[in-house]
Amino acid sequence: GAAGPKKGKFEMAGSGTLFLDEIGEMPIALQPKLLRAIESGEIQRLGSERQRRVDVRIVSATNQNLKSLISAGKFREDLYYRLNVIPIHLPPLRERDSDGILLADFFVDQFCKRYRRPPPAWTPDARELIRRARWPGNVRELKNVCERIAILCESEITDAFVGGMVSYPAGA
Repeated sequence: GAAGPKKGKFEMAGSGTLFLDEIGEMPIALQPKLLRAIESGEIQRLGSERQRRVDVRIVSATNQNLKSLISAGKFREDLYYRLNVIPIHLPPLRERDSDGILLADFFVDQFCKRYRRPPPAWTPDARELIRRARWPGNVRELKNVCERIAILCESEITDAFVGGMVSYPAGA
């Protein structure tokens, strides 16, 4: 697909923001190129001989421990420090009790709108199950559960309906 000139992600971001999701998964061989683009503010299109200036804000995310990856030789330390300007640690959903309910309300409402269904009401026990769930898949898992609820739930969201969809901590 490189028959003609194509803009890359840096150019498409324009003077905006480029979001690099799962930065910890980036192959070590590509990391120097990313570091160079960030530090110099210049990129080179595939097949081109000329440098192009880019003005891009970088936001990156990962669920991995980048310091451990650095120790294992799988992530460049200089890239880590270049990206780690304003670190924001967002705890997993299971550590934020009330956020699960707020997000579940939002997601169910959004999916009900998408599927043109009336939003079902939550029973208190169903809300409690959402609050106590472990959410190993984090917000993505909650979102999938909410889509299932919006599609399958006819009237009221009960603990019996929710119970088989989520996992709970041992002893819960």
